[in-house]
Amino acid sequence: MSNQSVQTVSTSNDKFKVALAVVATIAGVVGFFVLKGQNKPALVCAGALVAGLLIAVLLLWTSATGRDFLGFAKESVRETKKVVWPTRKEATQITMVVFGFVLMMAIFLWGTDKILEFLMYDVILGWKQ
Repeated sequence: MSNQSVQTVSTSNDKFKVALAVVATIAGVVGFFVLKGQNKPALVCAGALVAGLLIAVLLLWTSATGRDFLGFAKESVRETKKVVWPTRKEATQITMVVFGFVLMMAIFLWGTDKILEFLMYDVILGWKQ
């Protein structure tokens, strides 16, 4: 285990940049729908959305929070490359095992239901169906 202490330092300037990035994102989405409602060309609507998102990304890029997130995203991609995925044959075999188990459980639950139905209605209550 690591005994390193984690120190989080966030200046009000960084918080302001993150808030502006959120506002820019919202403005881009709202701009997209407002322009779409005015029957503007799709390219203009998409341009408003992309512009809002680009401004948000640029603002986040200049903040410490944004740089930390970028580092996290890069590390996540690096970790997903380390995953060993099953082969097609292994995936098919595992899927067949799951289907077989589900089928057995369905038959078991159906049988249990029928036995309980017989006991409750025919034996205990004496109702004939």
